[in-house]
Amino acid sequence: MPRVHVCSLQRIGPTVAQTGASHLVTLINVGTPVERPGSIPEDRHLFLGFNDILEPTEGMIAPAEEHVLALLDFVERWKADKPIVVHCFAGISRSTAAAFITVCALRPERDEADIAARIRASSPSATPNLRLIGFADEILGRRGRMVRAVEAIGRGRDAFEGHPFALDLDERSPAAP
Repeated sequence: MPRVHVCSLQRIGPTVAQTGASHLVTLINVGTPVERPGSIPEDRHLFLGFNDILEPTEGMIAPAEEHVLALLDFVERWKADKPIVVHCFAGISRSTAAAFITVCALRPERDEADIAARIRASSPSATPNLRLIGFADEILGRRGRMVRAVEAIGRGRDAFEGHPFALDLDERSPAAP
């Protein structure tokens, strides 16, 4: 079953090892050291460097359309025969947005509200970055449904680090890591 696994920076190694992931997506501040697990070839690791902010802020890199386009290009080349791991610093905002975007892009027939609800059921702290979601919603032609779905689940519980979780591409039930 193809799965999108979400975790924090600290849990990359164990998550990749436990899942047998073939691809890795990093969404983190530029300059943050990220050690790519040896089992992930360099060409199967996407590094997107930007800050976890919702509005452009001086001295910071805001999530941009180009980041979403790079993510979409990368996940469309993923064969989904083995899991993919998506992470950010805490596994709460940028990575949960990227997981949501990935499922919406690869399974356009799936309902956005259902996917968002599965994220909430799997991760009480998940707070997908709405700026990323907004760009993806427009690019994917979802007519505001992605944004509304994430707004409907609301901000997650405060946490320093999110608990790793997974989303199945094809099933409508939460998946354990």
